[in-house]
Amino acid sequence: MAGEKVDLTGARETLLMTLYGKALESRLPNSLLQDRFADEAVRKIDYDFSRLKVDANLGLGFAIRAKTLDVCVADFVARYPDAIVLHLGCGLDTRIFRVDPLPGVDWFDVDYPEVIALRHKLYPSRDRYHPIASSVTEPDWLADVPRNRPAIVVAEGLTPYLAADEGPRLFARLVAHLAGGELMFDAYSRFGLKLMRLNPAIKATGSEVHWAIEDPRELERAIPKLRFIGEIPSYKPEPGARLGWSARLFVGLWKLIPAMRKVGRLLRYRF
Repeated sequence: MAGEKVDLTGARETLLMTLYGKALESRLPNSLLQDRFADEAVRKIDYDFSRLKVDANLGLGFAIRAKTLDVCVADFVARYPDAIVLHLGCGLDTRIFRVDPLPGVDWFDVDYPEVIALRHKLYPSRDRYHPIASSVTEPDWLADVPRNRPAIVVAEGLTPYLAADEGPRLFARLVAHLAGGELMFDAYSRFGLKLMRLNPAIKATGSEVHWAIEDPRELERAIPKLRFIGEIPSYKPEPGARLGWSARLFVGLWKLIPAMRKVGRLLRYRF
């Protein structure tokens, strides 16, 4: 049977990179993520994933980042069983299945119409799941999201692809609309963006990255309702030990050298 054809370019195509990395890690006997839906999706899609040059180190890196955010989301919805989860630029990520929230939680996945259409073909539906087919930078989609309940907003692998003026505007709209909650996303310094541009997958897709965040408190100054909580630690010793030597060297430098720690970070805010 023929697989699902995909016609994604630029930043949209990079979602296949993260999907494939998570699927590769989930095939390991000691998988951290255990994402069977990602693995099944890769097997259903008619696409030459080899062109993205995703190796074991990159797959594990994606899995570590995803698992770290999964734990934060699961903790939030456990504390607020009537919460809203808002996943910006969801791509083909299957966080809703990994977290598996209780019935009182409403989950919103937001991405381009062609991405949401592909999700419908690949993944089963579930109660209180609300896919929104829109660019995250369009303001109108927020009208479909309730504004009177605790909310956790997650953006994984999104912010570098936003224009430098789009990101703060997006976050300002979110905190103005929502009653309160938390915002979590991965952010990269200018040097981090330079390293991203060297990534074979970024080169293969022709993607462009724009928005660098040097100081997390920049957003506090731009958006008065936002309060920086801190960075979310992601590289625990046990999964980190599974990285190849070159990746372990990078993580070691990342821990020791302040400038390296700014290359890529998971940031957490309250509003």
